[in-house]
Amino acid sequence: MEKTPRGTSVGVDDPYAFAGVCDHLTSDGKCRYAFDYYQHDPEFARERAEADYVCVVADAEGDCTGCSGANEPTSDVSDGIDELNASDHGDGSDASQPSPWAACPHFRSRTTERECARCGLEERRLGQVPDESIISGERPLLEEHHLSYARDGETVGHEITIYLCRWCHAKVHNSWARITDDVAPDPEALAEREGRRSLEQSELGFETAADRASRSNEER
Repeated sequence: MEKTPRGTSVGVDDPYAFAGVCDHLTSDGKCRYAFDYYQHDPEFARERAEADYVCVVADAEGDCTGCSGANEPTSDVSDGIDELNASDHGDGSDASQPSPWAACPHFRSRTTERECARCGLEERRLGQVPDESIISGERPLLEEHHLSYARDGETVGHEITIYLCRWCHAKVHNSWARITDDVAPDPEALAEREGRRSLEQSELGFETAADRASRSNEER
């Protein structure tokens, strides 16, 4: 499995299998990175500008309808991928080819789905509650988990993230747990989520002044 810079497992063999479309991709198949951050990589920006800022995964006509599935290995890839294979495998004859997104040095995919990618636990964040002491030291149910890290140098690294609940996150880093394991949410995770749901319902409950006065009299 892939590992973090600290040597712990990230829980997957191929981070690209979990990547969505590039964060810099516009709805019409353009590369926003080359336009907005040209000063970070002038050569890349010039190349994209000459191609009317079309994403490197898009086809020659600028059609990026296939970008949503670009994380899947394919034999019909760009020249950049062919060159990458040639350098990695000598003659490029290896049938296993990387994701087309790997051809772009600035690909980034950070998920926005607010549920655990391993057990399916959904996030439930608390707003204001009647008793703030109840949530002192509150931590989110979900935490961002890196499958791949951005890095510079000879080996290009792409930032790819998903969300894991705190319990699955710990299991992935501290054991051989995999993101693809067929598991249900941890009982402790379910209990904490339900506790937050109860507090949320209490917060949203409406009580009139008359109701409060009546309840106060009854308590006396």
